[in-house]
Amino acid sequence: MEQLSHEFSFQTESRRGGVLESASRRVRMIFSVMASPNRIDILRILNSKGPLTYSELKSLAGFKSKKESGKFAYHLRKLLRQSLVALNKSERRYTITNLGKLVLSLARQIEERSIVESGKMYVRTSRHSIEEFDAHKIVQSLVREANMPLEQAHKITEEVENKIYKFQTAYLTSSLIRETVNSVLVEHGYEDYRNKLARLGLPTSDIVEMLASVDKLKNGIDSIFSKVSHSLFSEHLLNNVLPKDIADMHLAGELNISHSGIWGLMPDSIFLNVNDLCANGLNLKGKYMNVSRFENLRRSDDLVSTLSILISLLNREASTEIVLEGVPHKMLELSDNIGNVASLFSRILMDSSSSPSYSVSGLPLTTIALPIEELDDKFIDDLLIGYSKYVDCTPMPRISLELIHNPNSHKFGIHSERIASTIRLGGVISISKDGIRSNNGVRKSIGDKVSNTVITLQSLSINLPRIAYQSNKDETYFRARLAMLIKPALMALSIRKKIITDLILKGTLSIVASSAKFMEVGVANAIINLAGAREAVYDILGHDATKNGPEILHKVIKTSVDVALDQGKQLGEETVGIAMINDHGTSRFASLDSDKYGRSLILAPKKEYDIYSQGMLLNATKILYGEDTVQAIEEFNAIDRLLNGGLSVDIDFSDCTSVSDTKKTLEIASNLNYMRPRLKITICNTCGKKSTALNSANCTFCNSPSIFQTQSVSL
Repeated sequence: MEQLSHEFSFQTESRRGGVLESASRRVRMIFSVMASPNRIDILRILNSKGPLTYSELKSLAGFKSKKESGKFAYHLRKLLRQSLVALNKSERRYTITNLGKLVLSLARQIEERSIVESGKMYVRTSRHSIEEFDAHKIVQSLVREANMPLEQAHKITEEVENKIYKFQTAYLTSSLIRETVNSVLVEHGYEDYRNKLARLGLPTSDIVEMLASVDKLKNGIDSIFSKVSHSLFSEHLLNNVLPKDIADMHLAGELNISHSGIWGLMPDSIFLNVNDLCANGLNLKGKYMNVSRFENLRRSDDLVSTLSILISLLNREASTEIVLEGVPHKMLELSDNIGNVASLFSRILMDSSSSPSYSVSGLPLTTIALPIEELDDKFIDDLLIGYSKYVDCTPMPRISLELIHNPNSHKFGIHSERIASTIRLGGVISISKDGIRSNNGVRKSIGDKVSNTVITLQSLSINLPRIAYQSNKDETYFRARLAMLIKPALMALSIRKKIITDLILKGTLSIVASSAKFMEVGVANAIINLAGAREAVYDILGHDATKNGPEILHKVIKTSVDVALDQGKQLGEETVGIAMINDHGTSRFASLDSDKYGRSLILAPKKEYDIYSQGMLLNATKILYGEDTVQAIEEFNAIDRLLNGGLSVDIDFSDCTSVSDTKKTLEIASNLNYMRPRLKITICNTCGKKSTALNSANCTFCNSPSIFQTQSVSL
């Protein structure tokens, strides 16, 4: 027994020793594989890129010539033998194994620790790695990113290196090195190089503050992402995209670029006909691979899904508004299977209400055009009922209706009571009698070019009160200064158009690119907005609104349109327009002018908001009971005819207390070429419900004091 026990113990020990020896040999083999930088590179490529074919992996690893094929095959064979890389024989693709990932991680840790232990300076990079400080990389960045001459780059790097070695810090970061380089560039007066090399983003304190107040953000985490990305792309636009003189005009308050964070990434408004998009199915090609595709529509359920997907995707491609034509006609095509029209329409709108947005302000708005002269009265009424259901369930609707009518047919009057009740619920509605417009009054058609698919670029305003301040009440000089500002404004829009057209060509704006061959027949309108016309002409230049003021205003508009058309031809832009619409620049203009001149006309009596005027504004009660209503409507229509880019005419219904008064006002105002009713609404931050009761300090539903006022108009 003792002998057997001894033999068993000896065999077990021998076996254990053999296993240990085998494991030790395996580790040595793996370490020998790690000894080659080429093999580590192959592991890194597979780890970051995923499965690759032999030729793809060979090319990415830098073995591009035929002479190097044998060398690459040797390194790959080594990795395969040690099970660090595996080959999927059915797909003929190579992948990194879990063991390979472990070895790669270990190699990274050894590399980082060796740098630390060596006592040399090392850098925590933006790629989440630690690398030894290498001054030559500064030279490379200056040459590659800033286009600095090589000799000059070496001199700047030498100065930066001397500063860095004086730092009393255990860790360098890539951002710290970049800041040091930029400070040296500024010291030498190389501002242009500095702008190209600067890292864009937000200070840490802004991020901390944003996260601390996340409960106040209306759209949660999406709002944080939007604010951060807007800050980054806005800085890039002003520092690196626009010419310095145009960027300075914006910063000084002569021009204003609204939505600057996405200004160079997407158009403001898109006009589309859904029949073009739905004829052969939505062709997204290789974009949005997680989105369901659709072909021909046959059932009402298909329409609900299709329009919901379409609106959701389009919200990613415009900063301000999407105008959809053909929706009611597409619904009528499915009339045999459509069932309850009101219910179907409300389902479409509600299913689309969670569409994402890249705009900080919550835009874009989606506007559905309803040409009431072409549709049956019962059908129109059902659509309005469906829209009312959607509005009633949504605190701040982002889907609007545009009613296009002929004032001579009297069809508008048939639906005016339903329209009035929808407005009182907080519905976003615009009414036009001269063709398709966006909700803020921008015209779809400018000049003779006609297309189903049109994009407009209009988020650029000229500060008319600023020019008036500088004109010393000389109207001729005022118009001359205005003409001088139109050229750089158009240049900015021309640069923007080239950028966005390139993005469409690349398929980045997939829906626009797939819509009716946009690059062949689509139209892109460049529109300059005139801000603060009333303050400039009447308050600062001093012309009487009841005497020669309107005539001067007409001259200002005509000068702007004529100069814009002439300058547009010189720049090769065929569809150029001048508009007076609502955007987000007038409060900024008013604030800057107040600081610059030590006073502000916007604080004069009867001014309700601290902003310059935008477009035109009528009070509903004055329309209903005023004596000069017809004259005011004719004056507004005359201005609208002069402005080839569009005019925003808002009618404030806040003083109207009943549906019947709202209805009567709408019927009178329907003689305007374009109008959009607006109504003040109170929304509760606690329960999310809305009310038209404006005098209460607390929510009428949950009694919360956390309420705020907004307008039914979202733009």
